[in-house]
Amino acid sequence: MKKRIGSYPRVRIEGGGRGVVSQAGAVLLVETVRKAGLDQVISAALAPWRRPRAVHDPGKILLDVALAVAMGGDCLADVGTLRAEPGVFGPVASDPTVSRLVDALAVAGPKALSAIRAARAEARERVWKLAGAAAPDAAGQVIVDLDGVLVLAHSEKQGATATWKKTYGHHPLMGFVDHGSGGSGEPVAGLLRPGNAGSNTAADHITTAQLALAQLPKKYRRGRRMLIRTDSGGGTHEFVAWLAQRGRWLSYSVGMTLTEQIHQAVLKVPATAGTAATEPGGEIRDGAWVAEITGGCLKGWPKGMRLIVRKERPHPGAQLRITDADGLRLTCFATNTTDVPIAALELRHRQRARAEDRIRAARATGLRNLPLHDTTQNQIWLEIVQLALDLLAWMPMLALTGEIRRWEPRRLRLRLLSAAAQIVTTARRRHLRFARHWPWTDVITDALARLEALPNPS
Repeated sequence: MKKRIGSYPRVRIEGGGRGVVSQAGAVLLVETVRKAGLDQVISAALAPWRRPRAVHDPGKILLDVALAVAMGGDCLADVGTLRAEPGVFGPVASDPTVSRLVDALAVAGPKALSAIRAARAEARERVWKLAGAAAPDAAGQVIVDLDGVLVLAHSEKQGATATWKKTYGHHPLMGFVDHGSGGSGEPVAGLLRPGNAGSNTAADHITTAQLALAQLPKKYRRGRRMLIRTDSGGGTHEFVAWLAQRGRWLSYSVGMTLTEQIHQAVLKVPATAGTAATEPGGEIRDGAWVAEITGGCLKGWPKGMRLIVRKERPHPGAQLRITDADGLRLTCFATNTTDVPIAALELRHRQRARAEDRIRAARATGLRNLPLHDTTQNQIWLEIVQLALDLLAWMPMLALTGEIRRWEPRRLRLRLLSAAAQIVTTARRRHLRFARHWPWTDVITDALARLEALPNPS
């Protein structure tokens, strides 16, 4: 009797197979592009950059790169994974053609960026209408989180400098729409900055907020239906004054640096004046209290601003700061919301931590590094990354349900997008047959059925 050696079955490898499509699950993203009408609007937006007698459409080229990034690529040349599967992705431009387009868009600068962003905004409005109750604006308000991202550079690149964390690279400022606990999030702003850009730069926060506003339907720019959340990097007089400017009608929840004046005001708050903090389910958060601070701390800040402080027992192993008191960690934030209890306001601000999940997803989707040399080129790359993240957010919003809708890009790629299939042509129509034994084949086919049931763009 022969004993089997090794833990895995031994297979023979042969070339020349036909009818098999790698990364066939990415057809979910292709269908999302079609239903969102993104291919049409971005093609029209980039029409000025199409050369006479050109074979490839600039909008299709940019979308192909975005699809490659959504599938895990991290450079322009990774579009070759799509080029190898014309049955699913159609004709794909060569690497030199892709590079020439990116260079042309980089030379055009703000004009090209405005065209790409306008196309994204138009497609976003359509996607949110299609999503219905699953859209991030279903509750009547849109929440946008602003946060900085450190992107390391391992070679000489324009704009790469030493960062505040003693690393080397860039420090983009991003804006993400929060989909709530039942979903993920999608990018609405990306401002490329050098590595030494400050975390508290009010002008950059204002520019990023303006980019985010431009990505949303106009109805959310009035009536305080849009909430801007930031960490203490946004807690500057200039930025808060811009948010609270008369006629702007924005809600805000901005982290504040704990100054000595605020610290002394907290010490004067009686212990009985605090309100117990709450958890998302409504239960009491153990060891945490919130209180509103008034008086001289608000002098010089916009009218109507409220300052709310939270005291909490530090987590095991956490070190206290010099501004903490009585063994409790102190944090504070400012808001102009008046008709909500302070415990609910504190919970709403604490949920800004979901922006860290969005940053992790962005790092896994092309933002681990900026692959090009010039700043203008890398700004185009940042727009491509946002396109890829849009698709990875819109597809679950339109086609997935339950816990699966919360999957982050790495899990979506591993379980859905990387699934292979057999391509069969019958009656002049192409069909993809996914493996019956693949555990997530039903998820893929159900998602495709939901996408196909949506109306096509006019």
